[in-house]
Amino acid sequence: MAETKTLSQFKSRLAGGGARPNLFEVSIPTFPSAIADAWGSGDQAENGNFKFLCKAANLPASNTPSFQVPFRGRNLKVAGDRTFDPWTVTIINDEDFQLRTAFERWANVISKLDDATGVTNPSSYMTDAYVQQLGRGAERFATQNEGGQSAILRTYKFYDIFPTNIGEIALSYESGDTLEEFDVTFDVQYFTIGNSLESTGGNAGEVLIE
Repeated sequence: MAETKTLSQFKSRLAGGGARPNLFEVSIPTFPSAIADAWGSGDQAENGNFKFLCKAANLPASNTPSFQVPFRGRNLKVAGDRTFDPWTVTIINDEDFQLRTAFERWANVISKLDDATGVTNPSSYMTDAYVQQLGRGAERFATQNEGGQSAILRTYKFYDIFPTNIGEIALSYESGDTLEEFDVTFDVQYFTIGNSLESTGGNAGEVLIE
């Protein structure tokens, strides 16, 4: 027989009140050197609009596909090579088109609109990015937050990303009381997973999985 569970037991297992999907931060600390002039300053990419206007992202899936080896009428399933899904973020567009322009220039450096030429050295158009899951407290499992800081519960670092699609922005006379937004999809070489008990002003923390 199964033990009957109570709400009190469930509450005791819900550490920190549960992770919230709207508490996160995405950053691209350094844009590739070939498009750094899109903002006029590399610091602006980290400290300016991107952290605020990136309204949606995802913590990546972990994929280890399998393949089958036939043996006497049966199939043995064997672990295959790990794969990494594309990573997509959603960005709010402002009237300066600052972020839109930066990503369009990034894509144009890879393959120009007019003649399809572009940089050939991958390091010229690849960079790293971070997505951090934040907690409600200044420390992990904190019972309250007096403001000013949030704990970093988990950090995913994406290595050598570059944009493969800059989404459309739909325009319509019927679209009122809303802001423009667009998606950017990146290809990812690989990612690592880290954990941190530091505040958002601290370091990314120890690496849990590489």
